[in-house]
Amino acid sequence: MSDPQLIEEKYPVIALPPTQDELPCDDGIPMETERHKHQSDLLINPLWERLKQQNAYVAGNMFVYFSLEQVRNQDFRGPDVFVVLDVPRTERKSWVIWEEGKGPDIVIELLSESTLNRDKTEKKQIYQSRMRVPEYFWYDPFNPEDFQGFRLQGSVYQPLEPDEDGRLISQELNLALIKWSGSYREINTVWLRWATLEGVLLPTTEEIAEVERQRAELAEQQLEQLKQQLRERGIDMSQL
Repeated sequence: MSDPQLIEEKYPVIALPPTQDELPCDDGIPMETERHKHQSDLLINPLWERLKQQNAYVAGNMFVYFSLEQVRNQDFRGPDVFVVLDVPRTERKSWVIWEEGKGPDIVIELLSESTLNRDKTEKKQIYQSRMRVPEYFWYDPFNPEDFQGFRLQGSVYQPLEPDEDGRLISQELNLALIKWSGSYREINTVWLRWATLEGVLLPTTEEIAEVERQRAELAEQQLEQLKQQLRERGIDMSQL
């Protein structure tokens, strides 16, 4: 019979990398401002609905783990918005690349005074060279002119040029990122939103619900008008 100690010495156990259940998923640091939170929701919510019938994951303010060195350094901050294509739409605590088999296809960072320099330098370098994210965008909710996008070409990010309408096009999603002036959750400002290449905004769940409410209200008005017309002809719809 083989000696277990000799086997262990000859074939040492290789430690497996940690799973999402073993990794921290909360650093206790909240979003920068209320507007940042709403801007994140305005990008995530419509896209989640848009990609509902596809294998795609959309999230934000969630840790993305790409290396064990990152874990050792306790560098846990994640993108404000990210999209991963061709993956199951199941709940995650964090996005762990060695578990999932791939990283994000799109990342959007929402700039602030405290994160601006890091988002434009250190994080951009990580997304380009370590995570190999095909498309990276940044936007400042309090300074809409600070809006830039990049696409990975070879091993280097190349800036995206806005089209004639000032939009930046995502080739990964075949959608446009546009600056939209309007009110969202009672804040009237310039928001970053997704739109089709034809210029149609991707609606939020609130906007979809409002359209359905107006449609139902119109249908009810039309029904009442029909009932009135029938009553004038001596027809009682309750008897039909």
